[in-house]
Amino acid sequence: MDDPLKKILKPIKEVQNIRGIELPIGLEFLQLIVTGPPGAGKSHYIEQIRGWPNEGYLDLTKKRWWKDQTLLYRPREVHLALPFKDFSEALTVFDKEWLEASPPPVLEPSRIRIPPDKDLLFHSTWKNRYIFEFLIPKPSIIFKQRRNRQNEGYFPVDENLSLEMVEQQTAVYQEIALYLHRAGLNVYIRQGLNNPPMRIAEKGISNVPQWAFNKKHDSPSLKNLAGWKWLFLRRYPIHWLTVTHEEQEIKGSCRIAHDGKTFELILGSTGLRFHPEIPLGVKKKALKKNWIINTEQTCSTKQISGFARIRLGETVIIGRGNQEYSDLFDFPKSVSKRHVSVTNRKGDLVITPLDIDAEVKIVRLDNLDYRERMQSSRYHSLLKLRELFGGPIRILPKDAALQLLKDVNLALLDNPNRPENRHDRAGGLVELSGKTTAVIVGDLHAQVDNLLKILTENCLLDCLRLKTATLLILGDAVHSEAANEMEDFDSSILMMDLLFQLKLRFPSNFYYIRGNHDSFSPTVSKNGIPQGALLKQELLELRGYEYVNEMEKFYSSLPLVVISKYFIACHAGPPRKKITKKDIINIEDNPNLADELITTRLQRPHYPKGYSKGDVKKFRKSLDLPKKTVLIVGHSPLDPFGSVWKNVGTIKNHHIIYSAHTEGPSLFIELDKKLIPISFPTEPLTKLINKLT
Repeated sequence: MDDPLKKILKPIKEVQNIRGIELPIGLEFLQLIVTGPPGAGKSHYIEQIRGWPNEGYLDLTKKRWWKDQTLLYRPREVHLALPFKDFSEALTVFDKEWLEASPPPVLEPSRIRIPPDKDLLFHSTWKNRYIFEFLIPKPSIIFKQRRNRQNEGYFPVDENLSLEMVEQQTAVYQEIALYLHRAGLNVYIRQGLNNPPMRIAEKGISNVPQWAFNKKHDSPSLKNLAGWKWLFLRRYPIHWLTVTHEEQEIKGSCRIAHDGKTFELILGSTGLRFHPEIPLGVKKKALKKNWIINTEQTCSTKQISGFARIRLGETVIIGRGNQEYSDLFDFPKSVSKRHVSVTNRKGDLVITPLDIDAEVKIVRLDNLDYRERMQSSRYHSLLKLRELFGGPIRILPKDAALQLLKDVNLALLDNPNRPENRHDRAGGLVELSGKTTAVIVGDLHAQVDNLLKILTENCLLDCLRLKTATLLILGDAVHSEAANEMEDFDSSILMMDLLFQLKLRFPSNFYYIRGNHDSFSPTVSKNGIPQGALLKQELLELRGYEYVNEMEKFYSSLPLVVISKYFIACHAGPPRKKITKKDIINIEDNPNLADELITTRLQRPHYPKGYSKGDVKKFRKSLDLPKKTVLIVGHSPLDPFGSVWKNVGTIKNHHIIYSAHTEGPSLFIELDKKLIPISFPTEPLTKLINKLT
């Protein structure tokens, strides 16, 4: 079985030795919760560090499990009860029901309850209350340990012991450790009692847990307010820095206020500009004080720029060792590998130099309030978008919608960059020359505001107009996945109206790639709701049979694969059989191949029919592309917390993008032969545009 933690674990460098065990330096002893598969050595570990001797039981599907009495006594060993498909109650991996199931039950992590973020002054930040250590040795080692202890006495969990059983139990704990990490809980891994603690460091994910690298401070004096803050809140005093127009060198940790103004952080010979992120139309209570980092003041119609975000509560280590930032900002050697850490604490930025030999300076760029400038700039973008769509953002009248769709279908018969198939029509492949910047968007699932946000940022509209950018949407723009909107199809209809207008306006640099939801098939469903058939019925009532027939023509005319010199993109994943470029061009004669490109998923223990690393390599080779060509797909978001997953399945340059997150869309942009992920906050743009005059 593939280990999802393979190649993404990094040793935690700053450690402290507690009773013979190395623990992260930023970890408080009483935060520690130790868990892992049976036989991993948890009891011996707890005994050695003199933790609470009794084993605990924790049901992660239970409401407010983070307040369970089991967690009052720490450090201690805890067995996790987890949700599995077709089982209404949570199970441990040594419960009879789990052991007797064949095939092994599929983990259903969406049922796990996640502690809320702190939102009121006297509320606890439950995510920071505990640090979970997952003790996960190799299955062969666990199997040997469990075989040895059978000679010492009766252990019910070791009945019918087999290596396969141990591998399955280990795989569950590997998957749940990664899921809880992505959910924002404090998690680290240890592969054995004598092994160092390791943090999860996914490629392309720049933020790290603060405790994983912070050095331990001495307790401050209780003679002042800072000391009492440390006593009750465990917050060490940090010097407030007033940014001026004169360069100041930063020697130690300092805190920069979120005052609406920009500043430049100078690392070696590189200047990074920090701007407070100001979403439009968001209520003050819901506003999250994120920051944008870039090297330019404004976007360009010649070249879309990339940027990074530091979200509320995140810590980022900036330097050449951060691959995402290094790709984005092209750091020279004057920037060290771990130059500086930046933490977004309640909107303020805590900046800490990490390399004593690397200079860090800060300077104010200007005295203008960035919030006012942003509102002015975005207002012009909204006006352009309203002009593009010919007025308010709303569902088109019946006759106008039908004519628009007919025009799109006519345009799709002979579309630029799509080689003709044997029927003299545009084939299933889009070939990009690389002369424009590619912007790749994943599943939108009827989140209209996410589409509008993408179009109004980064000068994208102007770049589309001047043909310096090409916008690619990887299918599944319809059928909302929000729990209370799955049977509401107004947003799906509006979404397609907008995409049709984009296609006519930018025929040579806007492409919509077919996804599995781009169909009226009754098999297209979510949570038992036949969204494909229901949307068809809605369109029949609203726009009639002719419109539905034209929609089916549209679906059958869509391309399925995009290639350029630097990437491949499709909705779901590569086929498992060997193919050629001609096969994709003539894909309308091969429905089985088309179905695979829009429905396949990555191979997992519970999905053995999925594609593997070998299939990805074969796909690149069949399209005459280099081994390092990036493959970008949608279709299979890995968890509900993120929008971008890089090097998925330990397959290098194999990324998943999801653009329907309710907190805002994410996308990839092609910069200097590299694919860079960027994310935006959500904004109620439909309402804002419709209020414009």
